[in-house]
Amino acid sequence: MAAVIHTSALRASGSLFGLAYGDALGKPTEFLTVAEIERRYGPTGPRELSGEPALVTDDTQMALAVGWALHEAPSFTPEAVEPLLRQRFLAWAVSPDNNRAPGMTCLRACAELSRGVPWQEATVVGSKGCGANMRVTPVGLLDVDLDTLAGLAQLQAGLTHGHPTGLAASELTAYAVFVLRAGVPLPDLPAVLTERALSQRLVYSEQWLGDLWQRAGSSSPQEFIAQGWDECLAVLGRLTNTLAQPDDGGDPCQATGEGWVAEEALATALLCAVRHADDPVAALARGATTAGDSDSIAALAGAFVGAAVGMTAWPRDWADRIEYADQLATLGAAWD
Repeated sequence: MAAVIHTSALRASGSLFGLAYGDALGKPTEFLTVAEIERRYGPTGPRELSGEPALVTDDTQMALAVGWALHEAPSFTPEAVEPLLRQRFLAWAVSPDNNRAPGMTCLRACAELSRGVPWQEATVVGSKGCGANMRVTPVGLLDVDLDTLAGLAQLQAGLTHGHPTGLAASELTAYAVFVLRAGVPLPDLPAVLTERALSQRLVYSEQWLGDLWQRAGSSSPQEFIAQGWDECLAVLGRLTNTLAQPDDGGDPCQATGEGWVAEEALATALLCAVRHADDPVAALARGATTAGDSDSIAALAGAFVGAAVGMTAWPRDWADRIEYADQLATLGAAWD
């Protein structure tokens, strides 16, 4: 589909700030039970930023790394973008601010990337953790064709998470942001993503992925990539079935998974975003009130709602209170 970007609502800024807001609200709840979260914040979960500034996690830090690599890229080709992603990921890995319980897969892969080996050799082929797609939102904010969007989303995932489901879920996450920004209504998103997954099921882009499929031990590129799309289609089916039922008000992870892996982070974040499309802060709070990977779920929910609504989704005073506000504002302005 062609992009019809609605710039007046500042949807790029809304998506980036929404990701950071969700991340900040989910940061203190990530390792708590739902009962503990509700005891601390009440039945609606956390709805106020805490701290001056409100701190984020590695989710926002790595999304900014992807964002700056794309911002600096002279062109959107694998040859131009991969070295910039590598540079930004390695800078993140050694940063003193990288003290927010970073994912072990990202750290392992960055250690290998620092040796200068091809990323297909450095990546953790068996990992489909949500670190692949928690950081992909900036890809969905670019004005590019869908093949380039898919390639960029899968490349940034593949540098650390080489599992086909990490690749597919990252592409779907970026595509979700892309179509929401173009005006697709949030309730239509599960069907739109299912259609995209079906159309991409056997598409392996050697230009972007190289010989990754061989390193994974698959018999063909199509067999390799289809595994990822099939797992995404399965969880999208669960999401669609859940949305057809009344909201029970409980932990969204019960329906679509705890979000530690990429396809579940996507689906559970979508569940929160669609259920609370008319109350953006409630979408963040719902994502932060889970027994799963609350910061990543809430961050992605914020990215989705922000792409759909724009900056007006969020309390006006939050923009000055979130960590990395200057970087979020600069990248958002560049893409609005």
